[in-house]
Amino acid sequence: MLLITVLQAAAYSVVFTKLGAVLGAAIVVLGASYGISRIGISAMEAIARQPEAADGIRMSMIIIGALVEGVSLFAIIVCLLVAL
Repeated sequence: MLLITVLQAAAYSVVFTKLGAVLGAAIVVLGASYGISRIGISAMEAIARQPEAADGIRMSMIIIGALVEGVSLFAIIVCLLVAL
């Protein structure tokens, strides 16, 4: 009887671990998409105020967007590896 209870607890633990990993990946995706949208909004406002600085602003926007994407991709991979 005790063995069955322990096995059921282990099964629930695996289910909750996978659920937590998937929810963590979803939160990472939402955070990254919000961050990139804020970068785009700020860059467009800055370009509208100073059109002559558009090249520098665009380059900074691309670099910061790539860094946000890299961090979010790393977090998603970690979450999905936990789910496996």
